Amino acid sequence: MKKYVGGWNMFEIAWLVLFTSIAIGFTVISKDSLLGFTVFITGVLCVVLTAKGKLMSYVFGMYNTVGYAYLAYVNGLFGEVMLNLLFFVPMNVIGFYMWKNNLQGGKLSMRQMKLKGLLQVGVVCVLGCLLLGFGLSFIPGQNSPYIDATTTVLSIVATLLMVRRFKEQWLIYIVLNMFTVLLWVIRMIEGSGEGLLMIVMWSAYLVNAIYGYYNWNKGAKEVLSA
Repeated sequence: MKKYVGGWNMFEIAWLVLFTSIAIGFTVISKDSLLGFTVFITGVLCVVLTAKGKLMSYVFGMYNTVGYAYLAYVNGLFGEVMLNLLFFVPMNVIGFYMWKNNLQGGKLSMRQMKLKGLLQVGVVCVLGCLLLGFGLSFIPGQNSPYIDATTTVLSIVATLLMVRRFKEQWLIYIVLNMFTVLLWVIRMIEGSGEGLLMIVMWSAYLVNAIYGYYNWNKGAKEVLSA
């Protein structure tokens, strides 16, 4: 266990303690479900460990994926449900083995995309969001189809970049997390019981995405200069 989760700095420890405390506070005050709380905690652990390039991120990520899919289902966010069950579950397994095979001295080898590849990713994201949003708008009971589509498409693209170890995944995660916060703000206004806790969770992800880009940018530069 130590080799997977060791090496925490003070910022990471403080960040984790802060948002864990917030999660506990909201759970008690709002009488939120135990499931919502565990989804929050495993999600925070997953993204923090991903920012550090740790394999254990995929272990916590698997629980978070299944739990979040259920919360999305009961809130009528079917794009999020399909994304988590049909994509994230298998990608957790694939990502674990791809990262495991690219460790150098116990440290993940991080990569940087070329400008052409980054532009291609941008085009795919825009077209994918528009097409999926149009399709989701025809599903009865679907809420916020284009925002739901945006979070779905960006999640897929960011995850593909993540398993291939590209630092640019974090730029997409920053945009993704902003849209997901907006999505749950809308759901909270419309009466979702889990809305407030999900807003806090995805806000935590946003902070982590900024830190993740900083950390992976350093890691990619170390690989290029080696």
